[in-house]
Amino acid sequence: MAHLGTCTEGRPHVAPVWYRYEDDAVEIVTTGRKLANIRENPRVALSIQDDEGGATKWMVTLLGTATVVDDEAETETARRRINEKYDAEPEAYAENTLVRIDVGSTSYRTY
Repeated sequence: MAHLGTCTEGRPHVAPVWYRYEDDAVEIVTTGRKLANIRENPRVALSIQDDEGGATKWMVTLLGTATVVDDEAETETARRRINEKYDAEPEAYAENTLVRIDVGSTSYRTY
């Protein structure tokens, strides 16, 4: 899981999301406030952390530009890939919309 940070009207919003990374872009499928914020301000942050037995192994923060993909076929394909990664049913979260994040910069830390 990752945490997505969005911001509109000077008010940040951070929420957990499932994600998939490939070809220098991150895919998420989302709805609600996160999606509305991205439509208004596409500049986002994504924080990903890997733990083992409660101890953090590494953490990466990605800053990038999000693009809402309003194509149902692309959204369905991405949703299936992400759901598979997290062992969810392929049709789960059908209300979500695909968002691609082009990564601009990263910071990485090991523990």
